[in-house]
Amino acid sequence: MTSKTASGVEIPGDLAQVGFIAGAYGVVGGVRIRPFSTDADALLAATTWWLDKPGLHDVDVKRARLHSGDVVATLVGITDRDMAEALKGAAVLVPRSQFPELEDENEFYWAELIGLDVENLQGERLGTVVDMMSNGPQSILRIKDASAPESAERLIPFVDQFINKVDKEAKKIVVDWGLDF
Repeated sequence: MTSKTASGVEIPGDLAQVGFIAGAYGVVGGVRIRPFSTDADALLAATTWWLDKPGLHDVDVKRARLHSGDVVATLVGITDRDMAEALKGAAVLVPRSQFPELEDENEFYWAELIGLDVENLQGERLGTVVDMMSNGPQSILRIKDASAPESAERLIPFVDQFINKVDKEAKKIVVDWGLDF
């Protein structure tokens, strides 16, 4: 069974969120997107994005470029600042199959890491990656353990000092991080 939007467009099964609309840009309907990666390759490579506001729908990209760490874009059908501002907070999704190939086997898209189990070098399970965030110079894994209190989470910088191995096939990340951190 395929899923379709109200207009009958088939929704890709491999959509991955790559950012969100932070607000309007300019006066003619441009939008400012806060990407989840510093180079925003997936956003810049795709000619069609999926937005979840007001409901999940596709939108064609006229033009997109990096600007001060964000992506600014003009989208088909968004013709004034009010229309663009109404999209503030919308998730921006791109089919995973349209992501550019990474050149280095030690590079990962955030979407590939979310959902992976995390264990330390001692084999102790720390939880599951539920989200990623950036503090500027580095990405950070947000890890939750289903057996821990709802509000408990671990934040582990995604840097060589702490990340020992990412095994996408085994759906696991091995980290140099103690249970008591």
